[in-house]
Amino acid sequence: MKFIEARRIRNLPPYLFARIEQAIAAKKAEGVDVISLGIGDPDLPTPDRIIEEGARELHNPANHQYPSTAGLAAYRQAVADWYGRRFGVSLDPEKEVVSLIGSKEGIAHLPWCYVDPGDVVLVPDPGYPVYGAGTILAGGETYYLPLTAENGFLPDLAEIPDTVAHKAKVIFINYPNNPTGATASKEFFAQVVDFARRHEILVCHDAAYSEIAFDGYRPPSFLETPGAKEVGIEFHSVSKTYNMTGWRAGWAVGNADAVQALGRLKSNLDSGVFQAVQYAAIAALNGPRDEVQALCELYRERRDLVVDTLNGLGWRLEKPRATFYIWAPVPSGHTAVSFAERVLEKAGVVVTPGTGYGARGEGYFRISLTLPAPRLVEAMQRIRDCLDRVTL
Repeated sequence: MKFIEARRIRNLPPYLFARIEQAIAAKKAEGVDVISLGIGDPDLPTPDRIIEEGARELHNPANHQYPSTAGLAAYRQAVADWYGRRFGVSLDPEKEVVSLIGSKEGIAHLPWCYVDPGDVVLVPDPGYPVYGAGTILAGGETYYLPLTAENGFLPDLAEIPDTVAHKAKVIFINYPNNPTGATASKEFFAQVVDFARRHEILVCHDAAYSEIAFDGYRPPSFLETPGAKEVGIEFHSVSKTYNMTGWRAGWAVGNADAVQALGRLKSNLDSGVFQAVQYAAIAALNGPRDEVQALCELYRERRDLVVDTLNGLGWRLEKPRATFYIWAPVPSGHTAVSFAERVLEKAGVVVTPGTGYGARGEGYFRISLTLPAPRLVEAMQRIRDCLDRVTL
């Protein structure tokens, strides 16, 4: 018997990285030693002190029962304290912080809180696929905001038609940006606040990469912007900062009404984050800054290796100031997919075609720096041997 899927599922594209994993499995089945530069999953282990705290709490029977959906009071306090230290942002841990099972979960669920069928969500293109997927699942309509190199991969808010802005309920932004590595200034965030106020739109800022930055750069929080808490919330997690992607601990902070709405939705859908994991995340947030600085230095070295190799082949890339991604144009004569296919077939190296992040990703590919240096060096050598020299 074949069951007919709901429209929301039929309209949902296959998740990008699921397709990448399938391609890797197929090449490995052929006996190819595949090096994947596709998925942004840190290769380093979670720091021992965090693991040890999680292990201690794992043995505490009090943590074996249902957790609070909103999150432990101590967890929300740790998030609020971290925001105060890192960004100078004051948060009420009871009303302006909610725990998430990783920021991805909250990003996907947020449109369910504010979007009815026919409402519009403004989504960056290229952008993290979950912004659009969450919109589809909520029954909303996606209006894509082009991110172009000419505009520093920032959306041009003045180009959004008034008719679209009037119907829009939510806008997603993400800086430092995945996949482009672009950064945003405080002046841009001020423009977003003004735009949101004028059109009564909720701003959702994905700040997952705020701590992965180089050369003295310290990315700001959207919530540092005057008036930001009136119009928006910010998503973050311990995943990238502390090599904890598998632990699934994140948060949404900011506008109290939006935070509480997301918490109400979650109370009907899940039972919160395992408390031992929350205690591990508290240890992460309260830990020394030098761990993060050492991690950033490692990614800086990898960034330089990749960018210098590609530039030696004919690219003209600037070194990104943040994230662990390199966003590069494909050589002349290639599409995003055809170039990714050639590199996989000829070099056994996986790069992500830019179209996996939206139509405006055509002509680009993304490299993730989350591989040990020896494998990254080998991947660059294989690409060098495969391509020789390129024309852009």
